[in-house]
Amino acid sequence: MSRSSLAQDPGSTAALTVLKRALDLESESRGPQALVCYQEGIDLLLQVLKGTKDETKKRNLRKIISDHMDRAEHLKKRLDQEKEAGKYHKQIKIEENATGFSYESLFQEYLSETVTEVWIEDPYIRHTHQLYNFLRFCEMLVKRPCKVKTIHLLTSLDEGTGKDQHSGLEEIKQSLRNHGVSLELEYSSSIHDREIRFNNGWIIKIGRGLDYFKKPQSRFFPWIL
Repeated sequence: MSRSSLAQDPGSTAALTVLKRALDLESESRGPQALVCYQEGIDLLLQVLKGTKDETKKRNLRKIISDHMDRAEHLKKRLDQEKEAGKYHKQIKIEENATGFSYESLFQEYLSETVTEVWIEDPYIRHTHQLYNFLRFCEMLVKRPCKVKTIHLLTSLDEGTGKDQHSGLEEIKQSLRNHGVSLELEYSSSIHDREIRFNNGWIIKIGRGLDYFKKPQSRFFPWIL
């Protein structure tokens, strides 16, 4: 049975579409996104294989799965080598008034199931809208398939309204604790750089930190996408 005949099966069509997307992304040098699509497509084909009784179709499916598993493994090794050598670099520029740059869309490709610990360095987690931004980021970590257990935040203390900042962060800390996540807070007067690190090896540098959303006009609408 050929690959074209597989495509006639509804269960296989979705998988082959995802795998084609993975090949396209890899050819565009978008390795992390390609790896996610490879994994998703392979999982879909494995589900099809479990429900297939025709032996010819089984052999064809196993061949396609094996080929793409080899390709995905090769890509993963290359990405790991680039990360270790510090060669992988991706830059995203967010223009003024741009939309569609949610935390989910920016960070999802780096949040694998192996992520259990996150470090955030951002001197401006101070005011109400900035606390809301940090809360949104934490919510994303809790909802993603990763198993985050500890979040470290290094920020600067707001000398003017430090009490509000501290109480807000403590409230977030308690909320995360209810979800089984520990928030470790640390303050520094000398912090300037903004950086997010995941324990799967990814390091993200953000020029404006988490505070790249427009400041809201009302405190009851804490963000505008």
